[in-house]
Amino acid sequence: MSSDAAFTLSTPLTKLVGVRHPIVQTGMGWVAGPRLVSASANAGALGILASATMTVEQLRSAVREVKSRTEEPFGVNLRADAGDARERVRIIVDEGVKVASFALAPSRELIAELKDAGVVVIPSIGARRHAEKVAAWGADAVIVQGGEGGGHTGEVATSVLLPQVVDAVDIPVIGAGGFHDGRGLVAALAYGAAGVAMGTRFLLTSDSTVPDAVKARYLAASVKDVTVTRAVDGLPHRMLRTDLVNSLENAGRSRALLQAVRRAAGFRKLSGLSWPQLVRDGLAMKHGKDLTWSQVLLAANTPMLLKASMVEGRTDLGVMASGQVAGLIEDLPSCAELVDRVLAEARHVLGTLPTPG
Repeated sequence: MSSDAAFTLSTPLTKLVGVRHPIVQTGMGWVAGPRLVSASANAGALGILASATMTVEQLRSAVREVKSRTEEPFGVNLRADAGDARERVRIIVDEGVKVASFALAPSRELIAELKDAGVVVIPSIGARRHAEKVAAWGADAVIVQGGEGGGHTGEVATSVLLPQVVDAVDIPVIGAGGFHDGRGLVAALAYGAAGVAMGTRFLLTSDSTVPDAVKARYLAASVKDVTVTRAVDGLPHRMLRTDLVNSLENAGRSRALLQAVRRAAGFRKLSGLSWPQLVRDGLAMKHGKDLTWSQVLLAANTPMLLKASMVEGRTDLGVMASGQVAGLIEDLPSCAELVDRVLAEARHVLGTLPTPG
């Protein structure tokens, strides 16, 4: 433990959830499992378990594993639109999980149900109007991700979106998208945020279970190697530029469809889904969206696209969601080392800021 371990920053976030430091490890599918979440929690950050890629029973088992590894607060990320969302909420309540986070806005009723059970509700949002909506519905805080963030993302930069949301709501706001060090933490606090959330930075730690070959691709990436593409599933998706991304972007419709069918066959083997199930998932994804059939197939398989890289290590077959900060990250510290470093940098930056004359 560094000499800066005793340095803390008390904010509305730390007071709300009981963590030592105003840092959140985000709930990344196939990445934020029990090992990473418990390591983040033990380091003093808020670790968030990704549940969308788990069955209900896997979620219960994962929550219990985190509890066996740490006594610190942690959270679970849920899909509010999942058919079994209420069953997952019951697990969170029954197991005494401190925080429920959501990738899509939960309903007013779901927020109320969680809050009545003493669970802190922190949705992730990408626009001011969404923050205003969930705040009016009773959310305890929001994570606001700017366009620099990895995965599905918007067009507004964090430096513009974060202060806009801070000014619009009266609940704690956590900044996400572009954060990886103590300078960013201080900058977020200066904007009025209660802390920062980091995904790619926690993915690139020694506690992350992502295969070494995949981590190496992230570490080798420059800022320009992190791109936003609609070619995968029809939505803006920030990821590492790879041969797969290039081939999808450069292919015509017929060629893209052939590639998607071929890749879907590979994904089907990984997922165990039948072709009829894939078609049904694809039709559900297509509803209300102007997607080509190749995008439909890929969209239906997006979780498997991520699993191929993040679990199987298949950088040729999968996609690697990434924030732009991947181009600035050069090492794989433990979660404890990372959090200590961020706090030490924040302390240094705060000590060197000009004082009023």
